Amino acid sequence: MNNLNPPLLNTSHSSVINMVDVKFFGLSPSPFSQRVIWALKLKGISYEYVEEDLCNKSNLLLQYNPIYKKIPVLVHDGKPIAESMVILEYIDNTWPENPLLPKDPHERSLVRFWAKFIDERTKPMMSFFTYVGEQQEKAINDNLQTLRIIEEHGLGEQKFLSGDRIGIADIALGWIVHTLAAMEEIVGVKFVQADTFPLLHAWMNNFREIPVIKDNLPNHDQILDYFKGRRDMFVKSPHACHHHH
Repeated sequence: MNNLNPPLLNTSHSSVINMVDVKFFGLSPSPFSQRVIWALKLKGISYEYVEEDLCNKSNLLLQYNPIYKKIPVLVHDGKPIAESMVILEYIDNTWPENPLLPKDPHERSLVRFWAKFIDERTKPMMSFFTYVGEQQEKAINDNLQTLRIIEEHGLGEQKFLSGDRIGIADIALGWIVHTLAAMEEIVGVKFVQADTFPLLHAWMNNFREIPVIKDNLPNHDQILDYFKGRRDMFVKSPHACHHHH
């Protein structure tokens, strides 16, 4: 399934990039793919999107990412870049308009710190969805601790993790708006409540309201269907075809 995404409004002529220059191999329900899509859209970059089937990977994906054999993979001028957070930095360095990292070295390092913190905890945070019983209880408590750290130390008085505009740390956390929401609905838990996590709750609303994010949120019902299938699969066989990062 290949579909060409039209570019957003270009802020300057340098944003008009040849359609074949940028290819993106992703999986539509994957939060890791979603990070890259948001970054490309925020930058106004035209790209060709290639939907991968993780149980039947394309030769191109294996050629471009022989080490991990995972999505997402960005291919720019024939050169592949793998791992969602590495891709975000590459996009920001290659197309400097609408920066995703602050200019100030200290602020930049803080945003990188939170991006790394969030990225490292994303997969562990999903484990509540694959577990049952005591393991699930523990995973739920771990998630609440992680969210508490982001609430108290990451956000503070700021609108976003990188100040008044979104950056790579916010994009990394964006999965809690869609993927986590679907997982919560299926399992029957709710992590971010307005009374327990007021700052994160406000962050979620602010993040969702950014026009580019709003226009490129995954379809909730599709995600729900996908993860309902995953939940059944995980409970029966925990390692079925899930290779994305």
